Amino acid sequence: MKFTLEHVWCVLRSEQKWLSLNTPKATASSKRKTSEAGSQSPSTNGGDHEMRLEGIKAAKARRNNAKGKALEEYKSVWELKMEDLAMKEKLSKLAILDTLLAKKESLSETEEVVKNKLLAEYF
Repeated sequence: MKFTLEHVWCVLRSEQKWLSLNTPKATASSKRKTSEAGSQSPSTNGGDHEMRLEGIKAAKARRNNAKGKALEEYKSVWELKMEDLAMKEKLSKLAILDTLLAKKESLSETEEVVKNKLLAEYF
């Protein structure tokens, strides 16, 4: 008897997560044979199955446990951003100093003050 979502099962049955469920059902006689042998249970054949994908609950638990790591990551990104802003500010001040030093005509009083202040700051 076909079930409602058979087309989905046909696509998913070869996926790694569902391979262990895709085994044919054992008959009663085969159950007796494996239990009579008794040496190995089906779960002890460790090399036969592949690792399953991470489930939803495990992914959520991993995400919630990683909040401390995320905070550290944000702090490091913030520090890099602040260093970048400091370098940009320094470059803009040096550009202003460069334009003031490159002027051929005499500087105004405010320009002279800015030039002297920038020279004192960097040299």
